Amino acid sequence: MSAKTRVAILISGRGSNMAALIEAAKAPDYPAEIALMFSNVETAGGLDIARAAGIATTFLSHKAFASREDFDAAIDAALRDAKIDLVCEAGFMRIHSEGFVRKWEGRMLNIHPSLLPSFKGVKVHEQAIAAGVRISGCTVHFMVPELDSGPIIAQAAVPVLPGDTPEALAARVLEEEHKLYPEALKLVAEGKVVLRDGRAVFV
Repeated sequence: MSAKTRVAILISGRGSNMAALIEAAKAPDYPAEIALMFSNVETAGGLDIARAAGIATTFLSHKAFASREDFDAAIDAALRDAKIDLVCEAGFMRIHSEGFVRKWEGRMLNIHPSLLPSFKGVKVHEQAIAAGVRISGCTVHFMVPELDSGPIIAQAAVPVLPGDTPEALAARVLEEEHKLYPEALKLVAEGKVVLRDGRAVFV
């Protein structure tokens, strides 16, 4: 059997999507292994989840670095030290430098709680409700320097119900995120989706 794709997950918070990826990777036939969890927040709940699962963890505060580029260089060093093949961002609340994103282009995924290209940035569910859309959802995409703009790998939709609150919609979307992200990572780890000429191409 060929070696599994080594994956790092970058988080800043509770790590619920990370937990879903860890759970999926337990399957013997899953093509990726979670080899590293990196956080910029020392109190991130996801650190405990990763440690409990026996996954190597690294914490580095962005506040300890003079620039975005310096912080990204430290992340890059940690990824290379761990021989990482793919990076999954899962609620990592830092914007990367263009150089870092270019270096990992085609090997870095992100999940966003809307049907991109609609509702980028933050307060996504408030945006969706204010716009009056009837369907929202989540998107896994390749990361590019422009925020929430990379080529789309996979999406899942949920209804926006009458009287929905942002919290209720967020909970419904999160359920789909936990299913979608492992499926999208599997496609990329198996080489079935690649970034080519600025598009996610199924091969």
